[in-house]
Amino acid sequence: MKLVIQIPCLNEEQTLPQTVRDLPKSIPGIDQIEILVVDDGSTDRTVAVAQALGVHHILRLGTRRGLALAFASGLEQALALGADIVVNTDGDNQYVGADIPKLVEPIVQGHADMVVGCRPIADHPEFGVLKKLLQLFGSWTLRAISKTDVRDAASGFRAFSREACQRLFIYSRFSYCMETLIQAGNSHLRVDSVDIRVNPRTRPSRLFKSMPEYLWESGSTMVTMFIFYRPSRFFGLLAAANFVGATFIGLRFLYLVYLVPHMAQNRTYLPSLILLAILAVFGAGCMAMAILAELIRAKRRLWEEQLYLLRKQAERKP
Repeated sequence: MKLVIQIPCLNEEQTLPQTVRDLPKSIPGIDQIEILVVDDGSTDRTVAVAQALGVHHILRLGTRRGLALAFASGLEQALALGADIVVNTDGDNQYVGADIPKLVEPIVQGHADMVVGCRPIADHPEFGVLKKLLQLFGSWTLRAISKTDVRDAASGFRAFSREACQRLFIYSRFSYCMETLIQAGNSHLRVDSVDIRVNPRTRPSRLFKSMPEYLWESGSTMVTMFIFYRPSRFFGLLAAANFVGATFIGLRFLYLVYLVPHMAQNRTYLPSLILLAILAVFGAGCMAMAILAELIRAKRRLWEEQLYLLRKQAERKP
């Protein structure tokens, strides 16, 4: 069984050496371990450092494409290298490399297709109270959308079986963490989680510069993924909200006009009727959007299934 440990990097010349040194040299059940550095357009000596460290493979993307696309490119390269298991870790040495055997164990034993390393969020010494609450709330939201029970949805320390790699298709440009979890749950892949350790922070996060930016990017990504993978529920909820509002206004109009007509003297209720019509039209539009979005989702699922079969077919070719 072959394990490829991929490390997406953007200007990690300072932290990459320790990250690579901490990676395990042997793991029970694994016959071969190779390291793949994915260079996301670094402008420092990241590539030269990786070469000096003797990593097995370096994938240079040329320009900065973002963490999600760097991760997806790494998965494609790992599949081409014949990986049976792919582990993704960060180039800033956030995660403890010695925990990789624990991370891949459920896949080696055939109990899981994807394993997420869960950080000790509540006890994390470098997370403030607000960030802890946001992490816990975000993970709860992702569990509901993805139909999984992973406690740390934002963790990038993950292991994937070859089957899972062939099933995953990344559309987001911000972060792969949320989307891969939602895809895994909706594709009925077996998702497990294990407790892991973290190293002291070596640098600020490059995914966001401030807490408002983090909230905006994470929130918009979750909403986008909800629309992408549960369109009928999203637009159905919007339609229901509009119809409830229209119904309330309509019942109020009937009550005031026919049951207590003395209160309706010299009143037309025209603004209320206009609002009722607007809500009803918006509700009907959302229902139509729900139907169209579900049809598009079905076509996307067929397209993804075709790509999956193409990947499987390419694997069987000599």
